[in-house]
Amino acid sequence: MNTAPFGQWSSPISASLLSQRLRLDEVRWDSDGKTLLWLEGRSGQGVIVSLPSSEVRRDVTDEHPVRGGVGYGGGEFTCQDGVVYFCARDGRLYRRSLAPDRPCPITPPFGSVASPSVSPDGKWILYVFTDGSTDLLGLVDAEGRNWPVQLVRGADFYMQPAWHPDGQRIAWVEWNHPNMPWDGSRIKLGRLAGDVPRLVEEQTVAGGDDQPVSQPQFSPDGRWLSWIEENGEWEDLVLLDLQTGDRRVLIHGDGFHLALPAWVQGGRSYGWDHRSSRVYSIGNARGQAELWLVDLAGGARRLDTAPYTWMTQLAVSPTRDAVAFLASAPSVPDRVVVHELDGDTWTAARSETESIDPAWLPPVVEIEWRAPDGFPVYGLYSPPTNPRFSGRNLPPAIVKIHGGPTSAEPVRYSLERAYFTSRGYGWLEVNHRGSTGYGRTYRNALRQRWGEVDVEDAVGGATALEASQLADGARLAIMGGSAGGYTVLNALIRHPGRFKAGVCNYGVTNLFGLNMDTHKFEAHYNDRMIGILPEAAARFHAWSPAFHVESIQDALIIFQGAEDPVVTPNQSEQMVAALRQRGVPVEYQVYAGEGHGFRKRESLLDYYPRVERFLLERVAFAA
Repeated sequence: MNTAPFGQWSSPISASLLSQRLRLDEVRWDSDGKTLLWLEGRSGQGVIVSLPSSEVRRDVTDEHPVRGGVGYGGGEFTCQDGVVYFCARDGRLYRRSLAPDRPCPITPPFGSVASPSVSPDGKWILYVFTDGSTDLLGLVDAEGRNWPVQLVRGADFYMQPAWHPDGQRIAWVEWNHPNMPWDGSRIKLGRLAGDVPRLVEEQTVAGGDDQPVSQPQFSPDGRWLSWIEENGEWEDLVLLDLQTGDRRVLIHGDGFHLALPAWVQGGRSYGWDHRSSRVYSIGNARGQAELWLVDLAGGARRLDTAPYTWMTQLAVSPTRDAVAFLASAPSVPDRVVVHELDGDTWTAARSETESIDPAWLPPVVEIEWRAPDGFPVYGLYSPPTNPRFSGRNLPPAIVKIHGGPTSAEPVRYSLERAYFTSRGYGWLEVNHRGSTGYGRTYRNALRQRWGEVDVEDAVGGATALEASQLADGARLAIMGGSAGGYTVLNALIRHPGRFKAGVCNYGVTNLFGLNMDTHKFEAHYNDRMIGILPEAAARFHAWSPAFHVESIQDALIIFQGAEDPVVTPNQSEQMVAALRQRGVPVEYQVYAGEGHGFRKRESLLDYYPRVERFLLERVAFAA
């Protein structure tokens, strides 16, 4: 093994490799229970792929990029009886047979759509629609011969529409400002009537302004309506007997969550088996996930899904004992995985060639430290990892802050992590207070304190690395995007010199501007996280980086998407102009055609070498 300075280790994990990876965003079964479909993101273009039983995979879509257009996306497609219904980037719903066929639009080119759901008889498509100001549940005939109708409206937001097997009842999630769906939401049960179905009756069956609920599903036999409901600190899976009106808790969450915050449409973490006698469910806690099978008659067992540590988007076969899901582990890239209950677990799709020897992939270890008030804080640490090199003394490290901020970094594969650890950097993913996976109290600890608590925890993580001799405290960088970028800027403002440099990707700089310019989904997010204007104006000013540029002393590089609707480019532009005016070392790069996050191959080919050079100059070789 060679000895070389940290940050200069040669590595086979290149920007080209990162730019070629596929995003795996969704997986579903056709109603035959044998044909599997999933969504691949290829350089920012969504493509649906199908894998019929005993056949080879093939692309289902081509010239129409697939993307759910409501909020942050998600809920891109569904399939029934050999026909796929999908949301395209142009805002329309399309249908396409899995047999040789061309896509056909079934809704007009207006607004954006998500979460298509097909009626049991295949005649109608229920879906979420938005024009940017009004959201509703729309209904259109499956052939697209007639104009869509507005089936349900009146709430600010809608999500997860579902059909009862009799085709005469539906369920959905709705909520209103200022809530986010994980703050408080409602599950509605509605009855339809008419040749062109209309809503003739509706009732709230669960949830409220302070009670979040999600994922309504009907059992295949039509007896039960199920959903996930917060039980205080964690979550329960609740069943409603539609014949008797009785309710029961099938899964009581105690120390684990059953769902993730609904940042996107179409999230699924449980599902009914085809006999309506059992439920498959993913539970998650502290960044790791497990798959369980729970019998309605009593009894539960954990299914062996090794080596995977993280699983999402559970899809249960409607005809046999099999489930599919997206999965990964620190040493296993993202995959579409099928678990046969009485057989093998096999891989249907891979996000990359998996040509990297696991020796280049770092371990992920949970570490814990204490906030100034004694509250426990959590992070995931990975050391410099390279089978060909070692360094002298302590390594530099990158403190990575996730977005959201109501999100988390789980224990999963990250080629970005390996890109930097294989070059000689330590890597700490901070799951600061406000992150999910640690209970409601932990998640809500950021309310009215965003810009304060997250910064405390980022700096606390840096201090923990230094105190534990995991990194050189004089050579630390802080990196984050969106809400994480906001934390980066505030950390540099309030703790100059703690970090040698910051990497800010499309970060929030002006909370007043964010209130005025961001998209509808987060238009009132700051009400919870900061406070309500004008009463909270002092906090908005104190925690907006744009008003405290004079306190930044450390080097900074800022990246921005030119078409970002969430954190608009003017946020970064104003920050950069002020920094340059003061002579603070700052680099700025805008990527054309990118939104809130970078997905295009040409963007990633530029981004990672730029960050690497910046960190080498400003951190690894810092005086």
